[in-house]
Amino acid sequence: MTSRKTWIAYFAIDVVLVLIFALSGRGSHQHSLTILGVLQTAAPFLLALAALTLLSRPWTNHSRIWPTGILVWLGTVALGLSLRVLFGATAAVPFIIVATIVLGVFLVGRRVATNLIARRRVRTPTS
Repeated sequence: MTSRKTWIAYFAIDVVLVLIFALSGRGSHQHSLTILGVLQTAAPFLLALAALTLLSRPWTNHSRIWPTGILVWLGTVALGLSLRVLFGATAAVPFIIVATIVLGVFLVGRRVATNLIARRRVRTPTS
C-alpha cells in the first residue's frame, strides 16, 4: 500500500514529465514556448493522465510497472490523443508515434527508475 503523500508525489513527477513532453514538442516545431501554449498542448494528456492514474488505484502501488504503468501510459496516450482531437488540434500519424514512444519512455521509465531506487534502498543498509 502506497501512502497518499507518496503516490501524489509520483503523480506530480508524471505531470512534470507530460509537461516536458509538451514543451519539447513545441520547441522542436518552433511553436511559442509560453506557459499558456505549453499548457494548451499538454492539457489533453494531463487530463488523461489524471483519469488513468485514478483508474489505476494509485494508493495500492503507483510505481508498479505491470499492469499499472502500462495502463497509465497507453491510456494517457489514447485518451490524450482523443481529447486533443476533440479540442480541435490534429493528431497526425507521426505525432501519434512520437507521443506513444516519448510518453512510454517517460511514464514507464519513471516507474522503472522508482522501482530500481526502491530495491537499492532495501538492499543497502542505512547507517
